Amino acid sequence: MEQSATLDIETLKITQEQFILASQSLHLQRPGCGAVYPVGLYGWRKRGLYFFLLLLLVTMIVNLALTVWIIKVMNFSVDGMGNLQLNHDGIRLEGISEFVLPLYVSEIQSRKDSMLVFQSEKNVTLNVRNEQGQLTGQLTVGPEAVEAQCQGLEVRSKDGERLLFTANEEEVIMTAEKFTVTGSEGAVFGHSVETPLIQTRDSEDLKLESPTRTLTMEAPRGVEVSAAMGPLKVSGRKDLQLESTEGEILLDANIIQLGSLPLGVYTTSSHQVSQEQEVYEVCVCPSGKIYLSPAESSSTCQAMSNICLWS
Repeated sequence: MEQSATLDIETLKITQEQFILASQSLHLQRPGCGAVYPVGLYGWRKRGLYFFLLLLLVTMIVNLALTVWIIKVMNFSVDGMGNLQLNHDGIRLEGISEFVLPLYVSEIQSRKDSMLVFQSEKNVTLNVRNEQGQLTGQLTVGPEAVEAQCQGLEVRSKDGERLLFTANEEEVIMTAEKFTVTGSEGAVFGHSVETPLIQTRDSEDLKLESPTRTLTMEAPRGVEVSAAMGPLKVSGRKDLQLESTEGEILLDANIIQLGSLPLGVYTTSSHQVSQEQEVYEVCVCPSGKIYLSPAESSSTCQAMSNICLWS
């Protein structure tokens, strides 16, 4: 019994020594390995990371709120933005629109039930350019005048088929059936005017006048001057000439009166002769001048009359 107890004690000691040696071998460091540090965020690093995530979350919420507010204020939709709508054939604007920079478009239309208004503090200018960018036409509406710069200006009828007015560098043509001037001073033309008819309104006078130059009316087939409801008056400061190169001059009226004709007789007082004499005959000088001579039983016209001599 004593020997078996001794063996058990020795076996226990050997086992205990092996356990101690094995435990010491586990705590030995491997050659070539550095120091071991703990992994994780602690202290101010952890607080800084949480603050950054919180700031990022607040920024995202503010951006989202601003985006929703802008969409609501600007009235964004699938069709466009507010009064601006994008269609398949162009852009549609509702209400008043303001353009700070130049606008380049090919066509501008208004709605069928409203008018199109262009408004500017200074002027409104419409430019037309060719493919090379050169200016070919310009329309400027300013505070003092409306100016158009182009090769030709045309005004057409409502259907666009009939030409009413055209103007270019050489001539101005009006093809309307009637051209009416309602100004109190009439119309002033610096050069010639070609028209088939000049007519005034009912109960108004028609006056053709050239204050400092000559008034000429010409036509290849004839010139007709008529006054259906009143007198016709032709006056001039100097000579009034009626000339026909091939035809004749016809005065057709019930009464033809030639006033202020001179008397072709030598008398001491023409006033006395005019009171005594009641009938005169019309005499014509070789130069064509007409004068009066007292009528007697025979002709009193004389080629050597004082009127013919001074004519």
